[in-house]
Amino acid sequence: MSQIPKVHFEAASTLAVVISSNEPLLFLSADLRIIAASASFCRAFEIAPASVAGKRLGELGHGEWAMPRLESLLTATVNGSASIDAYEIDLKRPDLKTRQLIINARKLDDGDLEHIRLLVAITDVTDMRAEARLKDDLVRDKAILLQEVQHRVANSLQIIASVLMQSARRVQSEEVRGHLHDARQRIMSIAALQRQLSTSAGGNVELRAYFTQLCQSLGASMIADPERLSIQVKVDDSSVLADVSISLGLIVTELVINALKHAFTDDRNGTIEIDYRSSGKDWTLSISDNGIGMPVGNDTPKAGLGTGIVEALVKNLEGEIELSDADPGTVVTIRHNEASSLRTGFSPAA
Repeated sequence: MSQIPKVHFEAASTLAVVISSNEPLLFLSADLRIIAASASFCRAFEIAPASVAGKRLGELGHGEWAMPRLESLLTATVNGSASIDAYEIDLKRPDLKTRQLIINARKLDDGDLEHIRLLVAITDVTDMRAEARLKDDLVRDKAILLQEVQHRVANSLQIIASVLMQSARRVQSEEVRGHLHDARQRIMSIAALQRQLSTSAGGNVELRAYFTQLCQSLGASMIADPERLSIQVKVDDSSVLADVSISLGLIVTELVINALKHAFTDDRNGTIEIDYRSSGKDWTLSISDNGIGMPVGNDTPKAGLGTGIVEALVKNLEGEIELSDADPGTVVTIRHNEASSLRTGFSPAA
């Protein structure tokens, strides 16, 4: 018959704490015999409290606690050569669900070197891990669904753009045809963004790849002679949230379309350059060309829909816009300064 280990006087208080604890605790001797187990331990693992004291750890229940690796770590903890911090085990019991447990163990220094004691805490994380896996599955399913929606939206936008192009070919009015072409370019830019979003992980969009793809799309549809006109993209390694990329992409689209329509009306060779640089939360976007420059006087065009779109988007991004003469050409610069935004207390529009 197994003998209940004697308890040193200084450990009596620990024994009382273990027995009354609301958490699953074990109080072990150096040879891994049970001195005491909390009522919550016995209740959680369906072990009769009267059968616990004096048994070795591996003898509990139906032998499911006989885990060589766990016993080896506990023995090393007794010897002072190791400690158990958040050690995870699977408790496998006949005809019962496997439980995932976290084990923490400490050697108690109660002044009696001849009677070393261990305090072992057991945390059942089975339900927590199951909830985490369910959440991960839901997030993954949502991401797959979102990619499918984005793909379908991009396809739908391309269909709309094709319909607009067909309509433009049929109309007689040059003004109406121009408006239809502009609408098509705006739709194509959004379609390009949707394609980029469908391949972006974590809700972030890499701007270099996005701007490059966007400008390739614009160039293919609006530049008849690539030897005469080109679009260059110079962007650092910045990535932004999807909603920010939408605004930046639309700004680039509007300003590139404007430059292609108005900066090279004399059939000169030229280049449009998109440059984006960021430092922390501050960033600068510039769209420049080496075309005919800014018109003055009566030649100055009236602000149209594109100008209104750009101004609204820049405001939404808490940025400032600046138009300057590049001599030759024009530069449009949009800057976002986090410190300035905080000082003015500006909040982006919903």
